[in-house]
Amino acid sequence: MTKIRTYNQISSKGLDRFDRAQYQVGADQQDADAIVLRSHKLAPDEIESSVRAIARAGAGTNNVPVTHCTERGVVVFNTPGANANAVKELVLTGMLLSTRGVIPGMAHIAKQAGGSDNAALSKQMEADKKQFAGNELAGKTLGIIGLGAIGSMVAGMAIDLGMTVLGYDPALSVDAAWRLPNQVQKIENVTALLANSDFVTLHLPVLDSTRNLINDEMVSAMKPGLCLLNFARDEIVDHDAVIKGLDNGQIGRYVSDFPRYELIGRDDVILTPHIGASTAEAEENCAVMAAEQLKDFLVNGNIRNSVNFPALSLDRVPGAETDTRLAISNKNVPGMLGKILSVLAEQDINVIDMINKSRDEIAYTLIDLDKAPSSAAADAIRGIEDVINVTVL
Repeated sequence: MTKIRTYNQISSKGLDRFDRAQYQVGADQQDADAIVLRSHKLAPDEIESSVRAIARAGAGTNNVPVTHCTERGVVVFNTPGANANAVKELVLTGMLLSTRGVIPGMAHIAKQAGGSDNAALSKQMEADKKQFAGNELAGKTLGIIGLGAIGSMVAGMAIDLGMTVLGYDPALSVDAAWRLPNQVQKIENVTALLANSDFVTLHLPVLDSTRNLINDEMVSAMKPGLCLLNFARDEIVDHDAVIKGLDNGQIGRYVSDFPRYELIGRDDVILTPHIGASTAEAEENCAVMAAEQLKDFLVNGNIRNSVNFPALSLDRVPGAETDTRLAISNKNVPGMLGKILSVLAEQDINVIDMINKSRDEIAYTLIDLDKAPSSAAADAIRGIEDVINVTVL
């Protein structure tokens, strides 16, 4: 029986993907084979030696000790794109709230509470509404920094609204490029994007190269009065630089899903309580995606959407005499594959199919065999220097 330990409240639509005849799932599972979590800050000592994989039901993995997992050969999955529509819709909400007098208008109405003459109230609102006049999004320019699953959806939405869209992403993948609407004007220089945008929205992970990306230099390059939206990660923004930009008018409005005390109470700041992915649909989508990726890995050894292992998939051979498969992770050093195959040859085990890929310091191999290896053969592979994990599937 395969054991899955859960942290946080994981949608039942995802957990139901684990057949209870084959899986035991719950927060109390000991010696678990895998972990599913959302926002729980996972400590290294919570990852038992039995754990082979961790699935984060969400895009970010800042709450998972990824480096520690890589050293142990534990595959860490995320679910990019599963919550993209939820974030896209909140970005639109932020843009509308920043450009129309919705929030001050609602506050103004609340002050009228206690009266009883609705005709007088209506007349008063007609007289007051000019205070809350705003601007339309159509015809404005939106700059998108980060053109992944969320960024590309935001781009499509903005184009449908009649906006001009500029996009910047130095690490644009082939898959992301296919998703991107062809009306997006790809900009090679982020400062050029900032200088020509009325709105800029951030959709980047936290990396050494993106931490404090929006700094004093970037703020000074912005089109005066620009609206900056951050529904990605708090660490991407240097908040001292943003506050200076707000104070001198370089930034007209800052909209963020990451509240900070120094920003609370400002009329030129709109803060939401980290609700970008907080929809029932997004939570279900993330849970289902996490469960399906885990199952494929635990049963077949296939890896899709891992943040620390290479993407790798090997179809099972139809009609094979045996469906035995080896999944091997090792340090990415020369000669490893030859040593592994030598052990199999010495045991008179024939390779039916095989795939091998590496990512940074880690390598991963799937090998289909004509017969099940003996425990001695598996142990011999485990004994090879720099082999981290060997699993017989």
